[in-house]
Amino acid sequence: MLDAPSVPDGEYDRVYQRLERLEAEHPGLVTPESPTQRVLGSAMQGLAPVRHAVPMLSIRTETDTEASGAQAFDARIRRELGLQEADPPVEYVAEPKFDGLAMGLRYEDRRLVQAATRGDGEVGEDVTHAIRTIRQIPLRLPAGAPPLLEVRGEVYMRGPDFERLNQRQQQLGEKTFVNPRNAAAGAVRQLDARIAAQRPLSFFAYGLGEVTPPEQGGPEWRTHYELLRQLKDWGFPVAEQVRLAHGAAELVAFHARMGAARATLPYGIDGVVYKVNSLALQRQLGFVTREPRWAVAHKYPPQEMVTRVEAIDVQVGRTGKITPVARLAPVFVGGATVTNATLHNLFELRRKRVRVGDQVVVRRAGDVIPEVVGVVDARRPAYVPNFRMPRACPVCGSSVVREHGEIEHRCTGGLFCAAQRKQALLHFASRKAMDIEGLGEKLVDQLVDGALIHGLPGLYALGEEQLAGLERMAEKSARNLREALEKSKHTTLARFLYALGIRHVGEATAKDLARHFGRLDVLMEADADALMQVSDVGPVVAESIRTFFAQPHNREVVQALRDAGVQPQEGEPLPAAALPLAGKTVVLTGTLPTLAREEAKALLEAAGARVAGSVSKKTSYVVAGSEAGSKLAKAQELGVPVLDEEGLRALLAAALE
Repeated sequence: MLDAPSVPDGEYDRVYQRLERLEAEHPGLVTPESPTQRVLGSAMQGLAPVRHAVPMLSIRTETDTEASGAQAFDARIRRELGLQEADPPVEYVAEPKFDGLAMGLRYEDRRLVQAATRGDGEVGEDVTHAIRTIRQIPLRLPAGAPPLLEVRGEVYMRGPDFERLNQRQQQLGEKTFVNPRNAAAGAVRQLDARIAAQRPLSFFAYGLGEVTPPEQGGPEWRTHYELLRQLKDWGFPVAEQVRLAHGAAELVAFHARMGAARATLPYGIDGVVYKVNSLALQRQLGFVTREPRWAVAHKYPPQEMVTRVEAIDVQVGRTGKITPVARLAPVFVGGATVTNATLHNLFELRRKRVRVGDQVVVRRAGDVIPEVVGVVDARRPAYVPNFRMPRACPVCGSSVVREHGEIEHRCTGGLFCAAQRKQALLHFASRKAMDIEGLGEKLVDQLVDGALIHGLPGLYALGEEQLAGLERMAEKSARNLREALEKSKHTTLARFLYALGIRHVGEATAKDLARHFGRLDVLMEADADALMQVSDVGPVVAESIRTFFAQPHNREVVQALRDAGVQPQEGEPLPAAALPLAGKTVVLTGTLPTLAREEAKALLEAAGARVAGSVSKKTSYVVAGSEAGSKLAKAQELGVPVLDEEGLRALLAAALE
């Protein structure tokens, strides 16, 4: 009722099924107040109650998530209709089962006069003020609609809208929502329509409540599918996935198809709904207690379940990120048995207040890594101390740091840490780094997984015969790779620094560092103050460089690379202030007549200019070639000087005089 459920749907369904079994075994225990005999819910205080002219009943749930769930429903329908095996298949309408809030929209004289929640099925809540803010819902129906029409459907929140809403809540320092359904329900029940209007809600129509009868001039449909098409023509959103299905086989196929697409849908579904298409057959089948006989919800494996946190460990990602991971008592969720779930980072772990021994809600959606959603507070045992991040990487022993302003903790042993080995190798070999042609992702996987190399220096010890024996490698490929490795030994200091993968040190910063210090050993011994003398190097970048070279493991790798023959070209220090175009920012756009983009960039950087990717008021020059686009227009708008290739060469020549 308050849109803050204490347990996830999967656990509620499990307990509900247990109650159904107990009542079947002991009929004398069944009471009118039992959840199996009524629709749960009640009107919220502050919202006017609305009695439904036609009860808003829920439908039976088939929790057998396999194909047999659809087959069992079809077999029951055929049995109750008295059909024989030789009779044709029953025609159904198959629809997504939306994870939102059921809603009835009442139109009188084609105008929306009332919107009401399901409530307990008999009495709901008047939420007209909030529903009017949903732009998908027509406030007035076109000519031809009956005098009285109650459209029923689901109010929901799209996944991207939910993410943006929670980001805004965080920025405002307000409570974030657990899932889109709770966010949608909370928005609908806002007493202030202005607040509701700020929550991005959507709507799908799927049926009718009270409607002007045919004998009084109302519409007369033969099938549920016709009804849905008419609602769409009147301006109501109807899910595009709705399909006709003939017999059990097509129901099974629809269930499988929607299950495969579930993770890619922009809204949440927890199953599909099958309805007998013929309205005459629906009337013949009728209702039982609180459910129509002619419909069923066929669920998917629950995406949220409750389990116990047995321990909290950390894992090291390929970029060095340290992620806390909850080790769980095994639980079946989202179609798989889950024993581990991510806690994202220390701040998220603290926000969710997760500790060892807690009962927690675990979510798994499709192929997404399982995550801990939150703690079931009522089940927390005695006091347990808070989890603390390790000071040393559990893989390589290097220091674990969190930079100022960052939320992630990271291992500093980038060149040495086994967890980061593949990423380090791929970056080291990339075109703008050591430019080792032929060393791609599949080959790196083979080298690391086969334990042929244990770090960057191992690349230079690989022999042609050893390489030729690998999958998709032949003598020529092996020889070419060996030649590329030999060629890479003679590189620039800037490329070598960039190849080391120091955090925050990109291509431009690596060039600035190489120019400023001239020699690798001098740079490796520089303190933060010395590093901040380099152009565009601030406290965060300086500390990252200092920390990297302070790690003994990283220094050992650098020395091993030197011992393997890697000798970056060094020179005399050349402070940026001494360069003729120091402090100038240049943007390149379009195609120059004779200079390639990289050549022009290299010439500018050699003269001390910074080559940027976008134009701003701080841009000194824009160099424009043929087919220059929006950057040229932006430069003209801001009054930034524009040069062609001839003007660029003149600028460089004047600077070097």
